[in-house]
Amino acid sequence: MSCSRIRILVLTPEYADYLWLGALLARDPELDPDLTWCPDLIDCEDLIRNAHFDVIIWDCVFHGGSELAFIQYLAASSHDRPVLALSAEPAAERAPELLAEGAADYLSRARIDQWELIRAVRCLWYREQLAESAHGQLGREVASGFINRDLFFDRLQQALLRAERGSQRLALLHLNIDAFRNLNESLGYQQSDQLIVKLAERLRASLRRVDSLMRIGGDEFAIIVEKVEDSLDVTQVIRKVVTALNEPLTIGGQTLVVSASLGVATYPEAGNTAENLLRRANRAMFEAKRDAGTSYRFYDQNLHVTAGHQLRLEADLRNALRNRELELYYQPRIDLATEEVRGVECLLRWNHPERGLISPEEFIPVAERSGLIVPIGYWVIEQACGRLRDAAELGHPGLVFAVNLSFRQFHDRKMTETIFRIIYNANVDTSLLELELTESAMMHDPEYAQRCLRELNQLGISFALDDFGTGFSSLSNLQHLPIALVKIDKSFVQDLGHSADAEHIIRAIISLAHSLQISVVAEGVETEDQLDFLRQQHCDEIQGYFYARPMRWPDLMHFLDGGNTPACLQQ
Repeated sequence: MSCSRIRILVLTPEYADYLWLGALLARDPELDPDLTWCPDLIDCEDLIRNAHFDVIIWDCVFHGGSELAFIQYLAASSHDRPVLALSAEPAAERAPELLAEGAADYLSRARIDQWELIRAVRCLWYREQLAESAHGQLGREVASGFINRDLFFDRLQQALLRAERGSQRLALLHLNIDAFRNLNESLGYQQSDQLIVKLAERLRASLRRVDSLMRIGGDEFAIIVEKVEDSLDVTQVIRKVVTALNEPLTIGGQTLVVSASLGVATYPEAGNTAENLLRRANRAMFEAKRDAGTSYRFYDQNLHVTAGHQLRLEADLRNALRNRELELYYQPRIDLATEEVRGVECLLRWNHPERGLISPEEFIPVAERSGLIVPIGYWVIEQACGRLRDAAELGHPGLVFAVNLSFRQFHDRKMTETIFRIIYNANVDTSLLELELTESAMMHDPEYAQRCLRELNQLGISFALDDFGTGFSSLSNLQHLPIALVKIDKSFVQDLGHSADAEHIIRAIISLAHSLQISVVAEGVETEDQLDFLRQQHCDEIQGYFYARPMRWPDLMHFLDGGNTPACLQQ
């Protein structure tokens, strides 16, 4: 079987390795490989976004600071093209981790010969061709009205076997279009079939390549969702399906909005055979019919509650921004040399109209998963700039306002432009605005993130690295970034007195940061012993309950004016 001409992207910093891999692959006369060499991260993003490749060969030394973060980026950005990872370690040591994060196969460089490499590339290519063929077959089946329930049960059974072997969970979605008989009567059978085809194409586009979509009845689809970690994974799929269903369709010049009922059954909770899963997903689907519009029900009550809660929370959060339910609290940062308030960290709070104050630990992950964190993040910056201006007018002109920047903000290609516009409209002293980011924010697209930081730094904005010591970076890497301050994670501070390692880590961070002219803030300071240790190590600032809890704006002004006694002096 000839593979036609396979387009292969080779990600390696070494030209010699690119030539070596090309020479090995060229020894197979049927493979006829077309190789593209990429030694640069910036070119990598451009190639993956704008060019088509059948297979990606990735040398694991090619990354932006973290191998695992980079393979996650590749898996998410390469349109599900298979990635063959190469590294020096034996397969038993590296393969499980890399395969779990998105690699399709792994080879140890010590064992690579022409047959190993050709075999791996061939397997990935054939697997991709079969997947493309299967997706094309779906379109033909839907278009012709052909329904093969035996094929569906075979696919579901194979998916169950994979889930069992990998100790993974699986979800089956049974989707039934509401009032389809009425559509048939009003549109006619031919146009109803066109509607089904368009709907199937839209649903397919909203799913991952690993998931399967099949028509199992005249007005019914089944979706097999593999590699499910928890109910939140299923929630994300449901959200995409619901969004696809809610968008209007144009058939024969008419614009229609269809609704559907979804039933969800998960393996192993709801059953371990194809028949049981479909029967229980079907039962859940009929339960969903009781609700108006597009709706869903889980067969398993616990998962139903968890996933349903997440979707409701997301919907409420969308309204919260419009209804002004979000507000900022402010936690003072104390300069240890002067014991004066040097600045404040702006912390987001949500006062839900029914549930009251919702913990950030609960709603921030929902905001990040749904993408709502991007508009919310800009709202926080806008609010902080307004308060910065207010503080100067109220007699506190030098107060620094620190705002947390989510990793999701870096997915917005107009981030610097939007932040510049907010600052320009607010007309504030940019040297008093500090953006806090975590190390993970830098990992998705390091080159783009660094460019954003440099552009914003030219406006006078300073940057702090939050939760330092818990991620991938080392302090030596920070000299290449416009970082003015690092924040020692509170987990180290709270281990003081209980762990010698915590003391050594804090000493090292402060010493190395100061050698790079970077200031240090310690978070989570709650006791006098912690304060004394940090003062002895010449930490620059502290933040924590020992001095003050996060507070509303009027309370902060009262605190700064001397109306409140610091927590450490209250008896």
